[in-house]
Amino acid sequence: VVAYVRKMKTTQKIGLCLVVLVLGITLVGLFYTPYDPNKMDGLSKNLAPSLSHPFGTDNFGRDILSRVMDGAVTTFVIAVATVTIGAILGTILGAVTGYVGGTVDEVLMRFNDIVASFPSILLAIIMVSILGTGKYNIIFALGIVFIPSFARIVRSEFVLQKQLDYVKNARLMGASHLRIMFLHILPNTFPILLSAVAIGFNNAVLAEAGMSYLGLGVQPPDPSLGRMLADAQTYLMTAPWYAIAPGGMIIITVLGFSLLVER
Repeated sequence: VVAYVRKMKTTQKIGLCLVVLVLGITLVGLFYTPYDPNKMDGLSKNLAPSLSHPFGTDNFGRDILSRVMDGAVTTFVIAVATVTIGAILGTILGAVTGYVGGTVDEVLMRFNDIVASFPSILLAIIMVSILGTGKYNIIFALGIVFIPSFARIVRSEFVLQKQLDYVKNARLMGASHLRIMFLHILPNTFPILLSAVAIGFNNAVLAEAGMSYLGLGVQPPDPSLGRMLADAQTYLMTAPWYAIAPGGMIIITVLGFSLLVER
């Protein structure tokens, strides 16, 4: 690990530091927050940052640091679940179409292109509007929306890899198609697939934040980074710290992962 880090470019090292910072805050938020994230205090509304409340309080007197820590957990869990659904289903679709080719490839990829032709956030909003709001519906909607991007990446890799000698040798040795697809070719797609997962995580964080901001994701009183930004917009002039903390968390996350996967 140390040797790999040393080989990183400076920008990648900066990205790694930012990612470690964000993940550290999130892991701590799983087990501990300074205050109850949802506890209201009518005497502590919109307090400026202080030693007792490092990021201040919101319009209900809730500690913003505690809500950012808890909200980051919610946002990142949704992002991880979303990317997992999109990556697994997209990988299967891309592997089948790229390896089999022919009519199967044409039919499935044309359907994939139709789904991909719609703006992802718009398609997710339509699906959530039909299914209803809530974290589980947003996970399902965004997971389905992310399938086409993973399918395209995996398909292109399978089209390239299946022409190589190691695949032809595996066929000559009698390996089954499933074995060739998932034990021979798929491991060789991991480097580019991992980059796609990191980028997908970024997109999922932004998508969840955007949909929660619009009121279609996580519902009050549960915090999420997007939900907190929506609540803070009324107080941008009187309590700007309300928006700085969740907004900064999103920016650091996206910047960190973007720099980390930079080639």
